[in-house]
Amino acid sequence: MPQSTRNRRKHHPGRRSVELEDAGVVARARGRRGLAEEQPAAYKRVDDVVACVAAAGLARKVARLRPMGV
Repeated sequence: MPQSTRNRRKHHPGRRSVELEDAGVVARARGRRGLAEEQPAAYKRVDDVVACVAAAGLARKVARLRPMGV
């Protein structure tokens, strides 16, 4: 089962919008499933993904970017 599916099942649907609002995130979706995709737990760490892709030989690291603002 994909990680995103596990995370959607793990988090209670009724709390999603409240958690996002508490974090200062404004989200509009047609249904709760759309909100589930915006949960922080649904995202993978970029460093982990890049390391995996580089180890598999699909790409190579050429630069590391840092956000200037969020």
